Amino acid sequence: MSSRDPVWITRIAPGPSRPGPLAGVTLAVKDNIDVAGVPTTAGHPAFAYTPSHSAVAVQRLVDAGAVVVGKTNLDQFATGLVGTRSPYGACRNPFDAERIAGGSSSGSAVAVARGEADLGLTTDTAGSGRVPAALCGLVGLKPTRGLVSTRGVVPAVAGLDCVGVVARRLSLATAALDTAAGFDTDDPWSRHAPRHPPQPGKTLRVGIPRAVDGLDAAAADAWRHAVPVLSALGPVEEVDLAPYVEAGALLYGGGFVAARWHAVGPFLAEHPDGADPVVASIISAAGDLPAHRLVADIEHLQALRRRLEPVWSDVDVVVVPTVGRAPTLVEVERDPVGVNAALGRWTAGANLLDLCAVAVPCGRRTDGVPFGVTLLAPAFADAVVIGAAARLLGEPEPPVPFGSGRGALVVVGAHLTGQPLNRQLTTRGGRWVRDVTTAPCYRLFALATDPPKPGLVRVAEGRGAPIAGELWSLPVAALGELLLEVPRPLAIGTIALDDGTDAHGFLCEAWATEDAADITEHRGWLAYLAARRP
Repeated sequence: MSSRDPVWITRIAPGPSRPGPLAGVTLAVKDNIDVAGVPTTAGHPAFAYTPSHSAVAVQRLVDAGAVVVGKTNLDQFATGLVGTRSPYGACRNPFDAERIAGGSSSGSAVAVARGEADLGLTTDTAGSGRVPAALCGLVGLKPTRGLVSTRGVVPAVAGLDCVGVVARRLSLATAALDTAAGFDTDDPWSRHAPRHPPQPGKTLRVGIPRAVDGLDAAAADAWRHAVPVLSALGPVEEVDLAPYVEAGALLYGGGFVAARWHAVGPFLAEHPDGADPVVASIISAAGDLPAHRLVADIEHLQALRRRLEPVWSDVDVVVVPTVGRAPTLVEVERDPVGVNAALGRWTAGANLLDLCAVAVPCGRRTDGVPFGVTLLAPAFADAVVIGAAARLLGEPEPPVPFGSGRGALVVVGAHLTGQPLNRQLTTRGGRWVRDVTTAPCYRLFALATDPPKPGLVRVAEGRGAPIAGELWSLPVAALGELLLEVPRPLAIGTIALDDGTDAHGFLCEAWATEDAADITEHRGWLAYLAARRP
């Protein structure tokens, strides 16, 4: 079976967007993740079924305003890192059509790289979200196992699978995955995030592999240029990552592959037509693995985890090249198993060792294909790798910890602590985060409203002043509810803060300030109210 455009298996006409923090964001969904009313094929036409409910991750994104625009191609049953093992066609690299896009989340990555979706939903077991992110020049975010529910996802290796995202900007990827995250009682693999997850310090201790192998000449050159850049995060030292690489080899070369047979092996035995021959050979062979092989590999993996533990006493994050090659389609055809194994050398160990990861672009190879690095940290240190990635990319660090299922909101008037509308935040689970000050590009006006409130308006550079406010965090769903209640002339938009970051907050339409008193000189609503007291 072939497709006119192998990136998309099913296109969906965009529907209306719900209000929320992701309002209008277009979403490409890997076709092993359910979207209500749309067939899920997992890359095999005969496997197709039409779910009545969306996967938990999809539903949470849609509830926050994202709009699904299609289901994307993948390595069949998410078995592969190449993006060519599909009867719907091979996804080509958007920077070089003779090279692969990487897989298995190939379609989601190419759709985002081509600008056909803002966000791509992926699954990542051995690197299936990070590999295509690297080869397509995107950010690929793979959370701690269990932070995002896998209910509604066709399993590859249950318990090791992660739902992730790819995007052009880290801030969007983080906001989306934070929205999708949250404990799911009905998912046996779901995990509770700690109440106080690790946060990035002002300076980070960075580890890089003592021995970096598996890189072709172009990747080795790009890695040499990347290493000095890492010093911007903090001191860099070499660490022993042999246990990480050794663990990754167990995913396809050991007993863990039996989980793939458990998921779809019986189906492939009954439906040999339409199966990718490489995928079929991998999964069918797994049906003959003895149970003692898996037991031995579980014990081996536990020993590798123990060997890796000292690394996390010395460093906060480890940085590795995401992939060491950018293979052509011809090279994959000649050696499909060998090329696939090489692509996973620096990605496959993450889920087995219970690590979180962010893949980010970091320059180009000499052949013009993007090069990327991956930041790794222990489970639930997602905020640490995200913060480090933000610093590398020059993006603002998220104001609210990743995995909390919460969003940030800046308030400057009647929603401040002790003010009449503050209850609209506290009764929705809002929490004060810190006092903040806007960038010096705003003016503040006293509006004729009941209760009294100010209007914050952005103005041209040099005509404004910094305005005092508070940063609050609220559950994402509560932010959407609040958005619906905001009366004119106020609205929720993006506010620039004096630390160089942006956050959503209350702004005012300019027309409403024509007859309002300009109170900018007070530099804040509370100072203005205090000045009015007798």
